[in-house]
Amino acid sequence: MSDDYEIIIGLEVHVQLATKTKLFCRCSTKFGAAPNTQTCPVCLGMPGSLPVMNREAFQLGLKTACALNLNVPRFTKWDRKNYYYPDLPKGYQISQFDLPMSEDGYLFISDPKQQFEAKKVGIIRAHLEEDAGKSMHDEAAGKADTRVDLNRTGTPLLEIVSQPDMRSPLEAKAYLNELKLILTYLGVSDCNMQEGSLRVDANVNLHIKNDGPKKIATPIVEIKNMNSFRAVERAIAYEATRQYDAWKEDGKTIGDAPKQTRGWDDQAQVTRPQREKEESSDYRYFPDPDLAPVITTAEEVEAVQQSLCELPLAIRERLHDGFGIPEYDADVIVNQGRVAVDYYEALALKTGDPKMASNWVQQDVLRVLKERDLEFEQFPISVERLTTLLKAIMDKEIDTTRAKDVFTQMLDSDKDAPAIMKEMGIEKVDDSAIDDLAREVLLANPKAVEDLKNGVQKAVGALIGQAKKKNPNIDPGTFRAKCMELVKDM
Repeated sequence: MSDDYEIIIGLEVHVQLATKTKLFCRCSTKFGAAPNTQTCPVCLGMPGSLPVMNREAFQLGLKTACALNLNVPRFTKWDRKNYYYPDLPKGYQISQFDLPMSEDGYLFISDPKQQFEAKKVGIIRAHLEEDAGKSMHDEAAGKADTRVDLNRTGTPLLEIVSQPDMRSPLEAKAYLNELKLILTYLGVSDCNMQEGSLRVDANVNLHIKNDGPKKIATPIVEIKNMNSFRAVERAIAYEATRQYDAWKEDGKTIGDAPKQTRGWDDQAQVTRPQREKEESSDYRYFPDPDLAPVITTAEEVEAVQQSLCELPLAIRERLHDGFGIPEYDADVIVNQGRVAVDYYEALALKTGDPKMASNWVQQDVLRVLKERDLEFEQFPISVERLTTLLKAIMDKEIDTTRAKDVFTQMLDSDKDAPAIMKEMGIEKVDDSAIDDLAREVLLANPKAVEDLKNGVQKAVGALIGQAKKKNPNIDPGTFRAKCMELVKDM
């Protein structure tokens, strides 16, 4: 960002776990229900109601902890975090304070474009807590009432808190992308930011570079209200510049001002002050008297570790090392999810050409998915059918340009490539026909022949164009090679 300072970034990520019911009651967590229809005395905190822990939520938390290299203590408990807000009906939130369910782990991040050095980002803790409700404000005019929907109240969250180990908005975005991938591969969350399944708060300050022995650090700011990873990246970049300008104006450092919460205004592309940040003492934590502590044995943790699926980092390395495709290609494929990885691997094995398979998945399959707004599972061409097309290219029965046309026809048909090629009149041109056509075109273009003899390679392009008009089925590469061979003897 600047040679004048270093950005210090830590991220707090709240992940909604993929349980069917809430953390301490049996109310549904399904998104989109009519407001205030998925509540009960327990999640509303009615007198006399008692919470009971959702074991599935705890297991999903354990799975995430193991994937993020976190230590899982034998003993953990529940605490009440006390504060008032209109969408918090109990007046407190059940969370975990001093004895979280997991702590002291890390996440490895890297960039296939080598824009930053690969590094481990420390993770302080990942703990379970219940969600609050949702306040819906009149953001446009600011005159209507604020409405409260308590359907989300009590939904299980896993809060993952990183160390302040990231030094650029790009590193922060890479961390979030990798974390989201792991969570979706594990199946612990759908991580849908539009539905609130993944929320991010960024803690940002600067270390000002100076020649003296004293470290100059600006006051820490927590940024909220970011609804995409791109927004996180932009908010951090803006906040870094704003803090540096503020420091130059008032000279305040981390001990001179309390931690502040600022909201990201995506439309204006600025952060705006909201409030001063509370300290843990302000929440008056104490153990929840209605919930028993949770004991986790080493055998249980080991069983969860053994049950983990192959994680994105390991898959990237396997695709790069095993199939020989570039790290960037492997990253693109892995980022599409496990279904995409399985599709690519099957295609690479069936065609015997991993790089060609990678190119078609990245360029053509992903393009169709984007254009038609489809999930990978909905892609209409099976591995077997796409293999017939790629084999035809490899056997020089069709060139890549015409193969794109066949691919388009295959999208809305259940036929394989040979059948569609036959319908389109596409057939392999034998070597003798290519030889005859090359001689004919060369004899008709003496200027192009002279240019080729003088090393003007682009002259062959016009010859290929003429040949394609005479026979659309010729393979351009084969025709080019034949022309260059014949020119040497002319």
